Amino acid sequence: MQTKKNNLGRRTLQGGTWKNRLTSLKNLLPMFELIWASGRATIVASISLRAVLALLPLAALWIGKQIIDLVVRGAKTPGSHSQVIRLLIAECAIATLGAILSRAIDYCDALIADKFSREVGLRVMKHAAILDLQSFEDPTFYDRLERARVQGTDRLGMLNALGRLLQQSITLVSLAVTLLLYSPILFAVTLLAAIPSFLGESHFAFLEYSLAYSLTPLRRELDYLRDLGTKKESAKERRVFGLSDFLSNRFKDIHAEVIGRRSKLAGRRLRISALLAAFGSLGYYGSYAFLVLRTVEGALTVGTLTLLAGALAGCSSQIQLLFSSFTSIADQAFFLTDLFEFFAVKPKIVNAPNPIPAPRVIRDGFEFQDVYFAYPNSNRVVLKDINLKIAPGERIALVGANGEGKTTLVKLMSRLYDPTAGVILLDGVDLREYDLASLHQRIGVIFQDFMRYDLTARENIAMGRIDHSGGEEEIIEAAEESGAIEVISRLPDGLDQMLGRRFEGGVDLSGGEWQKFALARAYLRDAQVLILDEPTAALDAIAEHEVFTRFAELTHQKMAILISHRLSTVRMCDRIVVLHEGTIHEEGTHQQLMRRGRRYAGMFELQASRYRSAHDEEGVLQAAG
Repeated sequence: MQTKKNNLGRRTLQGGTWKNRLTSLKNLLPMFELIWASGRATIVASISLRAVLALLPLAALWIGKQIIDLVVRGAKTPGSHSQVIRLLIAECAIATLGAILSRAIDYCDALIADKFSREVGLRVMKHAAILDLQSFEDPTFYDRLERARVQGTDRLGMLNALGRLLQQSITLVSLAVTLLLYSPILFAVTLLAAIPSFLGESHFAFLEYSLAYSLTPLRRELDYLRDLGTKKESAKERRVFGLSDFLSNRFKDIHAEVIGRRSKLAGRRLRISALLAAFGSLGYYGSYAFLVLRTVEGALTVGTLTLLAGALAGCSSQIQLLFSSFTSIADQAFFLTDLFEFFAVKPKIVNAPNPIPAPRVIRDGFEFQDVYFAYPNSNRVVLKDINLKIAPGERIALVGANGEGKTTLVKLMSRLYDPTAGVILLDGVDLREYDLASLHQRIGVIFQDFMRYDLTARENIAMGRIDHSGGEEEIIEAAEESGAIEVISRLPDGLDQMLGRRFEGGVDLSGGEWQKFALARAYLRDAQVLILDEPTAALDAIAEHEVFTRFAELTHQKMAILISHRLSTVRMCDRIVVLHEGTIHEEGTHQQLMRRGRRYAGMFELQASRYRSAHDEEGVLQAAG
C-alpha cells in the first residue's frame, strides 16, 4: 500500500512538470524575505562584491586584446614596451582583485548561511510551538515537518545558487554586449546550443525532487531503525531478544531500495545529459571556427580574435552556468514548497477574539456538559456523553483500563484538544473563551510520557515555570516536595549537574529518579489545577507512598486530577471516576464504590488479591529460608 501511494505521488508530481516548476517559483519571494531578514548588511555587501567581480572577466579580455595586438605589432609601435608593462600590471591587478573579492564573497556567504540556518530554525521551532497537539500525532504531518526541519541546512545550496545567478547574469550581459556588437548571430547560436542541455537538466532536477519527496517515509524509517540499533533505550531488548540482525537487515533492505531508485535515475541522467552536452559543444566550436577563419582571411586582428573568442567562450560558459544555477534554484524551490506549506499549517485551537484571562482563583470549577471526542480522520469515539463536575479544592481520580480516554479527558481540560461535541466550562465560561497562555499557567501537569531533558538538574526543574525568575529556594523546595532532592544530593555537581548521556559529563538517572524531576516541575508551577497522569509508574512501593503523602499535602485547597492504574493509591482522593468504553461508568468515594460491587470493586479486589498472593509467597520463602 505504501509503495502504491509513493508511486501515485511520483506520478502526480511528474505530471505537468513545467507548470509545477513555474508554480514553485512563487516560493522565491518569501525565500528572499527570509534571506533578507537573516542579515541585511551582509547581503548588501555580498551583492556589491559580486557585481564588481562579475565585470572583471570583460576587463581582463579587453586588456588581453590590447597586449596581443601590441605584441603582434612589436617594435613598430613607439612606446609599445612601456604600454605592455602597464597593461600587464593592470591585468595582474585585476587577477589579484578577483582573488580578493572571491574570498570576501566566500566570507559573506558563510555568514549568510549561518544566519539563514538560524532564521529558518527559529521560525520552524516557533511555528511548531503553536501547532495543535493532534498535528504531531499525524504521520503525514510528521513527513512534512521532517522536510521543513532540514530546510535550514539543505537550502544553503540555494543561497549560493542565487548569488551565482546574479554574478553570472552580470558577466553574461557584459560579454554578450561585446559579442553582439560584432555578430548577433554568433550569440544566438551560442544561446540556442545551450538550451537543450538546460531543458534536460531541468527535467531531471524535477525528477530528483519527485524521488526525494517519495523517499521521505523511507528515510524516516531509516532514522528510526538507526535509533533502535544504536540508542541505549533499546540496548537491553536488542541484546536479550537478539534483534541486531533483524534491525540491520531491515535497515540494509530499505537502504538498498533507496540506493536502487536513486541509481536508476542517476544513470538515465548521465546518458541523456552527456548527449545534450555534446550538442552544446558542437554549437560553440562551430562559432569558434567561424572566428578563426575570419582572422585567417584578415578580417580580424589576432587581438580581436582573442577578445571575441574569449567573449564567445565566456558567453557559452555563463549561459550554461546560468541555466544550471536557474535549474538548481528551481529544484530548490520545489523543496521550499515543503517549508512554506509547513508554515501555512495553522492551529485550530486558538484564542477566541478578545479572549479573557483565566481566573486566578477558580470559584466554580470545571464542568463537562455532554462532551464527545473523536480524533480527526478516525471513526472511533474516544469519549462520549461525558457529564462531570470538578469543584475547586476537590481531588479526583480517573481510573479505567488502557484506552478508555483518561488522558484524553485531562488533555481536554488543558485545552490541548477541543471537544468534538459538547462544551467544557470553567467557572461557568466556555473554556474556548479563555486566553490559552493564561489557562495553561493555571494548570500544572505531568504526563506518563514526561520529558527527560538533557540539561542541568536545576534546568530540569525550572522547565516547569521557565518564564518565572524565581530563585534557587523555590527550585529546592520543589525538589524536596517531589523527592528529587535526594537524587540531587548524590550528584557530584548538585543542581548544576548535567543530566542524561547526550552531553559530556552527563549523569543518567533511573526511570524513578527522572520521574521525581518531572514531579518537581509540576510542583514548581504552583498552579491551581494539578494533573498527574500515572505519576508513580516508575517508582517502587515505598517511593510511591512518599509521593502520595506529599501529593495529599501539596494539593490541599487545590483542584487535583490523578490518573493511576494502582487503585491502592487513589483511595485518598475525594472522588473516583471510573471510565469504561469512553463513558463514565460509575463515580464515588472508594468506600461507596466498594459497597456497590461493580466494576471498580472488581478491579480493586483483583489487584488486592494479586498483592496478597505475592505477599504470602514472600512470607513462605522467608520462612523456608
